[in-house]
Amino acid sequence: RCFYDQKILYKTFGVWKEWWTACRERNLSLRAASHDRHLLYNLVFKAWRAYVCQQQGKRNKYYVAESHAKKQKLLRSWQCWLVYVNVQRTKHGMQSVAMAFRERSCLRISWAVWRRRHYQNCTRHKMNVLALQHWAQSLQFRAWLQWQELYLYSQNDKQKEIRAVTHHQHWELKRCMEAWLGYLNLNRAKKHQNELAREHHRSRIVRQCFSDWRLSWERRRRMHAHQKDIEKLAARIALRRVFVHWEHYVVRCVEETQQCELAEKHYKRHLLVRALLRIRWKRLR
Repeated sequence: RCFYDQKILYKTFGVWKEWWTACRERNLSLRAASHDRHLLYNLVFKAWRAYVCQQQGKRNKYYVAESHAKKQKLLRSWQCWLVYVNVQRTKHGMQSVAMAFRERSCLRISWAVWRRRHYQNCTRHKMNVLALQHWAQSLQFRAWLQWQELYLYSQNDKQKEIRAVTHHQHWELKRCMEAWLGYLNLNRAKKHQNELAREHHRSRIVRQCFSDWRLSWERRRRMHAHQKDIEKLAARIALRRVFVHWEHYVVRCVEETQQCELAEKHYKRHLLVRALLRIRWKRLR
């Protein structure tokens, strides 16, 4: 019976050990998968952050280059306008000299004609100056509108990036919290499993395959009934063996007592024979 209990205990311990190693390997695989997933998410986030920084640097460079190009265009137009003003000034100086010369040399009619033409030229020059001022103001206004649109676009992009970063941080925090809660639950489950290994093993077997468990339960019930019968038979056999051993022991004890009595009788006879032989030998001498 003790040997049978030891065998049953050894088999159950072997099954429990295999189940425990399988659970441990599964836990290690889950931890490795979560660690790998965390590393992949970290690498993806770093690559995304580098890409966003690169795109932001490109965008800033593009804005700087565009503003520089606009400044260069405005500077060129301003230089052209200065050259045009200098040319007009030289022309006006030449015209004033010509007017003085013609006033001295020409008649009053030619002076009146020239004066009328000079007035027309002055008005034309004033109109050109006003047109240039209006054109410069329109260019400045267009540049201001474009700069305002680009500034609003950059602000919207920054807000979107900030929202995306905050959303990603919240999502990462939520995922980490879920992983931490899962880790706590896993540790609690492991403690409970270590405390109640047999019950957990049985419940695990029931969850995995209920039909197999029913068959195994039926087999166990039959086995237990058979074991009870075997135990009863073994008890009877053991009792019969004990009785047989006891009977044999009693027979051996009786035989030993008889042999001891016979040996004592034989020893006493031998001593008596030797004593008689000595007495006889002394008498013969």
